[in-house]
Order: sequence, then structure tokens, then C-alpha cells
Amino acid sequence: MVRTEFWKNPIVLEEMTPEDKYFYLYLLTNPHTTQIGIYRITKKEMAFDLGYSIESVHSLMERFEKHHQLIRYNPKTRELAIKNWGRENLHKGGKPVMDCIVSELKEVEDYSLIQYVSEFIHKEEIRSLYEAFYRQKEMPVEMEEKEDDENEFCEEFDDTLPTRFTTRGQKEKEKQKEKQKQQKDLYPSIDNNTHIANPSLSNDDVKEIIEFWDTNGFGFTNVNAKEQLLSWLDDSSFLQPKDMIVKAMKIACANNKRKLNYIIGILKNWENEALLTVEEVDSYDEKQKQYRPLTESIPAGRAIPREFELDLSAGEDG
Repeated sequence: MVRTEFWKNPIVLEEMTPEDKYFYLYLLTNPHTTQIGIYRITKKEMAFDLGYSIESVHSLMERFEKHHQLIRYNPKTRELAIKNWGRENLHKGGKPVMDCIVSELKEVEDYSLIQYVSEFIHKEEIRSLYEAFYRQKEMPVEMEEKEDDENEFCEEFDDTLPTRFTTRGQKEKEKQKEKQKQQKDLYPSIDNNTHIANPSLSNDDVKEIIEFWDTNGFGFTNVNAKEQLLSWLDDSSFLQPKDMIVKAMKIACANNKRKLNYIIGILKNWENEALLTVEEVDSYDEKQKQYRPLTESIPAGRAIPREFELDLSAGEDG
């Protein structure tokens, strides 16, 4: 989001050239931007989009990193982080937003960029999520190398063990444990999160809805639509909100209407009819089928009375 205050910023007013302003707006609004303020982009892509040479882009990047100090760029991973992204964009919390942030943080390779952006996020729950994420990756390289050396030593000299472990197997186990711990930290129990409106919800409900959405062609990158749909988990009167949402999505697929408005229309109709569970919806549909009048087929053309006999020779002599 680019606010109108952008043009009143002292740095923009006094320190930026017209070319700087153009470049900064591009960094904030180009198609590679994400919800977290960290995204992957190459200098060639920037040059192509802006109509600049690679040298011009390199010069601008260096100016924004060292002089304006508004971005950081990792030339190895091609990842760019915007310093004030969290302050300008991450004001709204809630479970859908948090889940979106988590999914995008998983894709970041340079975890120092996560820390860089987190320092300027005002909303505490979102800043805590960033901090929890990069702290999972703070294991010193020396410690990891030391563990590898110890594993290799055991593999080479410990012949008394009935089953010998390999370095690769040990590293895979450690990675699995780290992944489980990370999942536990990034998807903590709902009882410990006060920002979730309905404590009865589970992360599994959210994951099932998002996976169904993504795998059935509703729009993988349409984050806003996912957030609106997930809000029905909190705000609806359904007794089985997750099951009702999934059923509505299945109906949309069956009718080839993969749009958010179509799904919301189904859910609103069910609420208006006071259908609060999947069983009630199925029962209602069965009753509608039973009371639906059967339409009789009407034959084409004019019907000939049964008592009438057609004489093809009538009117002919002899």
C-alpha cells in the first residue's frame, strides 16, 4: 500500500531525486512484492520493467542501500527487503493474515532480512511472529560443523555399537526435529493466542480450506479472497463452519463457478434458511427434490385424436 503521506516524507521531499522516487515506487508496487515485505527479484527484471540499463539499476540499488538505507538486497539469493514495509502495511492481524505471513516467511532464504524488516513493525503480534521465525534459524554454523565432526568420528571409530548411525541419517533426524519444532512455534496452540476471535477453531480447519482452494483452481495467489472466506470460520452462525465452507466450495466446483462471490452467496442462502450443519443442508436438498413437480414432456406438433383414422386414399378416384 502506498499512502498519500509518501509525498510528505522528509526523505522523499528533500533527499530523493525524481528518479529515486520513481524507483522507490517501483520497489513498493512491482508484481513480485509479498505480504511480508521480502521478495525475490533480479536486477535484470528491474531493468526490463523500468526501461533502465543494468548499470543504472545497480547504481540505484547501491544508493538506496547505503545512502537512503531503505532496503537490503542479497545478491546470492536475489532477495530484497523493504525497511518500512511492516510499518506501512502490517497493521491488521488475525488468523488469515498470520497464516499468510507464515507461508511467505517459509520461502525466505536469507533470515537476516526477516530480522531487518521485523525491527520496524509496530504491531506486536506480527513482530513476534517474525522474531520467532528467524530465531529458529540462529544456530551458529560452528555448532553445526562441530556436530557433523562428532558424528563422523562416531561413524569411523565406534565399532562396538550393534547398529552404527551415519552422518547423513543423523542430520536428517535433526532436520526433522527442527522442522517439527518450527511448526510448533509457528502454529502454536490456539489457547495461547488471544488474537484469534474464536478459540474453538483449529489450524487444521484453516489448512483444509486453503488446500482445497489452492488445489481446485480458485486462485492460488488470491490472498484477499482467502482471507474473506476464512472469516466465515469466525463470523458465521454455522455449527460446522469448516464443513459448510468446504461443501459450498464443492458445489461451486461442480457448477464450474470458482469465484468467491458464488461461495459467499451459497453460505448466505444457508444462513437465511437457518441451515447450520451439513446434515441439515442435505436433508433440505432431499425435501426440495421430493416436492419438485415433474414436468411432462409435450410432444411436438398437433396431437391426433385416438378415434380418428387416417385414410391416405381419401379423395382419390377408383
